[in-house]
Amino acid sequence: MNDHRTATLRLPASDRRLQLVETALDCFSRKGFGGTTTKEIAAAAGVTEAIIFRHFPTKQDLYNAVLDQHHDSGRIADCIEQWKNCMDRNDDEGLVRSMIETIFDAHRHDLRGHRVLLFAALEGHESALEYHRQFSFPISELLCQYVARRQSEGALLGSNPEAVIAAVYGMAEQYATMTRMFGFRSTTTDRQMADSFVDIVMHGIRANQPTERA
Repeated sequence: MNDHRTATLRLPASDRRLQLVETALDCFSRKGFGGTTTKEIAAAAGVTEAIIFRHFPTKQDLYNAVLDQHHDSGRIADCIEQWKNCMDRNDDEGLVRSMIETIFDAHRHDLRGHRVLLFAALEGHESALEYHRQFSFPISELLCQYVARRQSEGALLGSNPEAVIAAVYGMAEQYATMTRMFGFRSTTTDRQMADSFVDIVMHGIRANQPTERA
C-alpha cells in the first residue's frame, strides 16, 4: 500500500474529522452541496467513503460540520467582543470601522465559507440558510439596539436602525464580494476603502447646502 495512504489512514480520530471537514469545505465551496458527492470528498481526502461515514453518518452531517466550522470561528467571537467594547464606549465610528474591517478580513481568510453560503442560497438549501440566519440574527439585533439607543441619545440621526446596519454591511460586503470573489481589480487598499466607507456612513456624501425655504 502507498505510504501516503497508510499515513492518512492512521490519523487520530480528531485529526481525521478535521481533515474531512476541511476537504469537504473545499469541495462544497467549488460545487455546492448538490454538486458534491461523498465519493469526490473521499477521493480528495485520500480515504474511502466508509471512512467519511464512520465520522459523519450522512453527507448532510458533514455539511453541517462545515457550517459549524465557518460560524464557530474564534475570529468571529473576537470581533463581537470588540464591537461590544465600542458600544460600551459609545464609539460609533470605531464600531462602524470594526464592522467594515471584519467583513474585509472574513473575505480574505474565509472565502470558501462565503462561497458555501452563496451556493446554499442558489440551491435553495433551506436548512443551511436557516442555520446562518439563527447565527446572524442575534448579532444584527445587538447592532440595531445600539443604533436605536444612540439615536435616542441624539448622537445619531433617526434613520431606521436596520437600514443603518444594512447600509454599513452592504457596502463592505458588496465591495469584498466584487474584489475577492468576482476578481474585480482595485487600486484602493482595503484600509483606504474602509476609511472612505466610514466617512460616508458618518458624514454622508452630500455637500452642505443652505437650507431652502419651502
